[in-house]
Amino acid sequence: HEDSRRILKKNCSLHRPFPNKSLLLAACAACIGGTFQYGYNISIINAPTKSVQNFINQTWLERFKSDIPEQALTLLWSTIVSIFTLGGFIGASVGGTMAIKWGRKGALLINNVFAIVAALLMGLSYPTGLFELLIIGRLFTGINAGKSFTNTLTGIGICVQPLYLGEIAPTALRGAMAMGTSIFITGGILTGQVIGLNELLGKEEYWPLLLSTTCIPAVMQLLSLPWFPESPRFLLIDKGDNEGCNNALKQLHGEESCDSEREDMERERIIAAGVQAKKPWELFSDRSLSWQLLTILLLNSAQQLNGINAIYFYANYVFQQSGIPDDKIPYAAVGTGACECITALTCVSISPYFEVLGRKVLIIGGYTLMSICCILFTLSLTFQDISPIVPYLSMACVFAFILSFGLGPGGVTNILNTELFTQTARPAAYMIAGSVNWFSFFFIGMLFPFIVVSYCFLVFLVVCCLVVIYIILVVPETKNKTFLEIHNEFQSRGKRKASSADGPRATLLSTPL
Repeated sequence: HEDSRRILKKNCSLHRPFPNKSLLLAACAACIGGTFQYGYNISIINAPTKSVQNFINQTWLERFKSDIPEQALTLLWSTIVSIFTLGGFIGASVGGTMAIKWGRKGALLINNVFAIVAALLMGLSYPTGLFELLIIGRLFTGINAGKSFTNTLTGIGICVQPLYLGEIAPTALRGAMAMGTSIFITGGILTGQVIGLNELLGKEEYWPLLLSTTCIPAVMQLLSLPWFPESPRFLLIDKGDNEGCNNALKQLHGEESCDSEREDMERERIIAAGVQAKKPWELFSDRSLSWQLLTILLLNSAQQLNGINAIYFYANYVFQQSGIPDDKIPYAAVGTGACECITALTCVSISPYFEVLGRKVLIIGGYTLMSICCILFTLSLTFQDISPIVPYLSMACVFAFILSFGLGPGGVTNILNTELFTQTARPAAYMIAGSVNWFSFFFIGMLFPFIVVSYCFLVFLVVCCLVVIYIILVVPETKNKTFLEIHNEFQSRGKRKASSADGPRATLLSTPL
């Protein structure tokens, strides 16, 4: 009877067409300083590439009375760009701890300090003649991104913001919520690309102002997020605040829709009673979480090694290699952002169908299409001299690659990171996934400018194919399941594998002598 009542409530919640208004606004407030900020910082650095390189060369000339060597300039520029990912690694490493100590919302609010300091440092780099401030400023923007956001459409990291959103959303809306927040990251990417055009702040003399605008989303979140409640799961399970949890549920879900979510939280609280939140290193020794841990390690490292963020960080390099004329490259870069926005809007509009298809179909389909795009892009780069049309075919392959990522892996990976763990293990899992994600991002960010040749996308092809094989063989479907149901399914899978491995020995021992 209890199972039937729970299933009936879950099925009723699946037909709820839209989230509660307060829930929607809370998600917007969290995303403006998280996913939007992250997307903005990903794309904004691409526009002033030549201007910053000229500034570095000018500063070098004033200091050492000679022009900077080309390889040294490339190394400094790749350091400025990719130090963002090293900061993300640092932020992701401590973000889970902050989420436990100060709560999900409190950690998001504190995190905005790093964005404001970063904007100040980058804005002062030109007046002071210190390009080192750009490196430090980008490091602080990375710490901000690593602690608040990790992984929607471009797939980076995983920390407090998706943790907050995954815990405030009802079970039936977790997938739609993750897909919906992709609008902010794509909006941030497109905003950064548009503001970076020559017609706006893309002129050479404006680049310090352009880079310092990263403080605007941080200020907006500081003004909006305090009006919304803390995560109900955090309040009930971690703090034992029943009244606070009830008030948060009523504000976020409405009076009539919070009973089933409260029951699910109560069951999880009973299981977690007396159990402290796990530390990251404890997950590696917990055999009941081995498959979940392996899954997030693979998926989050693949997020970077599949090539999507190499395209965003180094769009100029990619389009130059494709043969696009220099004066058309900024508009081609804006095209990538517009392409992502179209993808995000499409995902949101058909998100109910995404719930029907399930996580596995989307992520397998997305990586399969990305594999095809890698093959076509490599062919177009190889034969780009055959016709003046071929470079634009390469550009079309880049757009198709972004669309394929956005329609599948971009949103689904973030959902899986939320769904594969229960409350006591989730913050530690986020820290591990975020650290792996950012370290992989740093690796590809530093290396890509030196390997951007015709066949570099074949490496990304191998990564995409390996992920497809793993998802098919190992990962179960998680749609419309509670966190405990998903955890139990992984445990059952592990027991089946253990019993099959012990089968011959057990049979021998049970055979009469």
